[in-house]
Amino acid sequence: MGAIYLVRHGQASFGSDDYDKLSPLGKEQGVVVGEELRRRGLEFAVVRSGSMARQRDTAIAAGFHADQDARWNEYDFADVFAYAPEVPETSDERGYQRVLDASLQAWVAAGPGDGRAAESWDDFTARVDGALESVVSELGSGQNALVFTSGGVIAAITGRILGDRPGLFWRLNRMMANAAITKIISGRSGLTLVALNEHGHFEGARRHLFSFR
Repeated sequence: MGAIYLVRHGQASFGSDDYDKLSPLGKEQGVVVGEELRRRGLEFAVVRSGSMARQRDTAIAAGFHADQDARWNEYDFADVFAYAPEVPETSDERGYQRVLDASLQAWVAAGPGDGRAAESWDDFTARVDGALESVVSELGSGQNALVFTSGGVIAAITGRILGDRPGLFWRLNRMMANAAITKIISGRSGLTLVALNEHGHFEGARRHLFSFR
């Protein structure tokens, strides 16, 4: 049985002019998650990242050369906030999260013909599923894959495996920690989620490195 390890990127530059850039904390988180993966003695036949800077740079900080596949990119916030009930304020993290949660729910419910988003929910999940299926198809028996991606992508995949993607997506999205590890087993019966949002490498002496955003 092979396993697919999904790593959320390190902390990006929330509230800055260029969100798609690792913060100093995000770079340190990338180093630590790389150390954790090596501590486990894992070998990877496939290493991927999305094409976003925060995803690529987390892979680099972790010490991995990742082939890029834009299908692992996060949803476009401009698409999602087209459904926002109000303008999100980045200076208020709780308020921002509340608006984001409501926007994600509306985006999921809108359907493909709504037209407000350049990428609909159905389009987003189709490309994410395609990226995952490509990785699964490349794995031989007992081989592992490592993917550096984003919280929304991981939420969409795990929601699908758990059987309620539309209902769970926004809830899973909001709980994803930076540089956390999610593990999926690929076997004859399909995909099985065995670990979600692991962040033990940011506990104890490294608890100051833990973050959601």
